[in-house]
Amino acid sequence: MPLSARLEKLFKWIFLVSLTVTIATGLYKDVFPDPAFYASTDLGDPVQTPADRDAFSVNVNDQTYVITPQFDYELEGMVVSLHDSDSFTDITHFQSWKDFINLRDLCVVWGENLRSGIYQRMEIDNDSWTCWFRWSDPQIGRQFRLDQASNNHLLTERPEIQAALLSAEPGDYIRLRGMLVEYANPANGFRRGTSTTRTDTGNGACETIYLTDFRIMQKANPGLRKLYRVSWWVAVISLSAFVILLFIAPPGRRVH
Repeated sequence: MPLSARLEKLFKWIFLVSLTVTIATGLYKDVFPDPAFYASTDLGDPVQTPADRDAFSVNVNDQTYVITPQFDYELEGMVVSLHDSDSFTDITHFQSWKDFINLRDLCVVWGENLRSGIYQRMEIDNDSWTCWFRWSDPQIGRQFRLDQASNNHLLTERPEIQAALLSAEPGDYIRLRGMLVEYANPANGFRRGTSTTRTDTGNGACETIYLTDFRIMQKANPGLRKLYRVSWWVAVISLSAFVILLFIAPPGRRVH
């Protein structure tokens, strides 16, 4: 059997195995850890104090945003859902609003919501500006603490904070520091405010935070996530090699 035929067969099997591993790990990599995983963390409420800073401007992608601080803010909690502003389904942030500073939204829970493990019994997801918590059992709704959960519009123009923010995944325990702010783009009239209390709900209840620091304190499912990334790249590379060999192999020699 020619070498090209042996390589073609090898890459085909590497692709099939790595694709299977990618699918399997993809199903489980975002499963929330049990509450015991977060036992060593500070499950306290966010810290909010009056801000002592005047309004300031930042420039991102040739757009100038005016940031008006309301309160200094620090939050620790578990990421339960997220939304990226550049996602295919989001046509408002980048296209309509020219809002390039709100890179990502994170929905976070803390306190008793984390300690009790109630997050494991709910369906949680984000759309372009809202985090949705859903449950079928009324007892879950009675136990869930709405004042210990928040959807956070996160703003930053600093590359190192952007990189840390974009590396956050569901189940990760994160700590963020910054300011609750209002911000605006005077060029197109876009403006967004912020909630300043954890007890409000509905439209306007999200926290808008200009980040000065963002850290992942505990990474959830690190082994599964690493295996998922490696197997995904192996699948892509092996499939590419297999297709290339199909085109360059001598005609009429394939026996399977």
